[in-house]
Amino acid sequence: MPTEVKSLNEECGVFGVWGHHDAARLSYFGLHSLQHRGQEGAGIVANNKGKLKGHRNVGLIAEVFKDEAELERLKGNAAIGHVRYGTSGSGGINNIQPFLFKFYDSEVALAHNGNLINAKSLRFELEREGAIFHSNSDTEVLMHLIRRSKEETFLEKLKESLNIVKGGFAYLLLTEDAMIGALDPNGFRPLSIGQMQNGAYILASETCALDVVGAKFVRQVMPGEIVIIDDAGYRIEKYTNETTMSICSMEYIYFARPDSDIAGVNVHTARKNMGRRLAVEAPVDADIVIGVPNSSLSAASGYAEMSGIPYEMGLVKNQYVARTFIQPTQELREQGVRMKLSAVRGVVEGKKVVMVDDSIVRGTTSRRIVDLLREAGASEVHVRIGSPPLRYPCFYGIDIQTREELIAANHSVKEIESLIGADSLAYLSEDGLIESIGLNYDAPYSGLCMAYFNGDFPTDLYDYEADYLKSLEETQEQK
Repeated sequence: MPTEVKSLNEECGVFGVWGHHDAARLSYFGLHSLQHRGQEGAGIVANNKGKLKGHRNVGLIAEVFKDEAELERLKGNAAIGHVRYGTSGSGGINNIQPFLFKFYDSEVALAHNGNLINAKSLRFELEREGAIFHSNSDTEVLMHLIRRSKEETFLEKLKESLNIVKGGFAYLLLTEDAMIGALDPNGFRPLSIGQMQNGAYILASETCALDVVGAKFVRQVMPGEIVIIDDAGYRIEKYTNETTMSICSMEYIYFARPDSDIAGVNVHTARKNMGRRLAVEAPVDADIVIGVPNSSLSAASGYAEMSGIPYEMGLVKNQYVARTFIQPTQELREQGVRMKLSAVRGVVEGKKVVMVDDSIVRGTTSRRIVDLLREAGASEVHVRIGSPPLRYPCFYGIDIQTREELIAANHSVKEIESLIGADSLAYLSEDGLIESIGLNYDAPYSGLCMAYFNGDFPTDLYDYEADYLKSLEETQEQK
């Protein structure tokens, strides 16, 4: 299982194309640009005149398709692909997507970014009725619901099924005659439509993937919407009107690439605004500002710009560490930080340093980076975080599902400051985050999901509710 420096991982990335003569190869390039969203496994399914064929395996997209013959085999003018970091289901090829289903009357491929919060209870009901699952991923639940639906058309069966599953989801489906995208009623996970010069349509988790393949942004898929793409073009239908925009704020803070736009907001710009606001909310007397590569560099530049303190490259990231060989134990996670990050002694020695990072999860990484800077001669290390404290789990597609692993759920800011060895520690406020991103939807928190910071979940928690309430009680008792 891959381990990030931060040990915070998004579920997946999806990419699809309809109407291109080499759809699988185009999907390969699109998925390569979404690799940051998942490094555990990858796959592509292509549609060749109504016949679906796929290839999937564990590893990075370049590893899965290192044999050119695998791409050559996936002929067709339509394809969907997936890169995976699983929050639901174990590792192994059975859980790598897209899933390809071959029925007596049809063929369907399915890929999913997100997490269903009622998948466990739905699976129990389906298995009791005789359903046989080939994976332990929550994604497979949707196809069982579709096949059991009594509605007449595939689209109506899909709409009915989408109203049964709950949680965060951006689905891509490939049938013999269409590519379909669907977004959950809260829009937790991003999904965008693009079009290439030759008329081919693209669906992708992030707009950076549209840019990579030369597609023009058409529109984002909105909560509760289905987009149907076929040879006639694309059309939008709704499967529910009970929607509330709740875009995952961690997309802006950490997950998405800085060159992506989400809901019309550029991710780099949002992060830079976070840094600027943080400089106003938490100023400090220092010599240099440095960012933790790579997701914090934008916020660090904003902090430096607003504070007037010089921005320097005080930390260097080794881009070539083999993630797949680092196991997620605390000891190896700490060693992994040293392998992936180096402090630049010539920059930080004798300096009072502002270290800007986007978040603190367990605190292990932050402590190691502070240690690295001190070992390199920094006289002071002041940590500034471009988001509020992470105090609550996420159930919509991020691999934090217990409060026990979150340092801010169990310690005060002053205690965390001591635990990570910083001279001072400050976080961005909730209002500062919301205003920095700058969405303007008529919805709570201007259209952001802020549950990780304040526990205000936009939906019921279904299968997770009992354990979550128990964890809240245990945390209160410990305090």
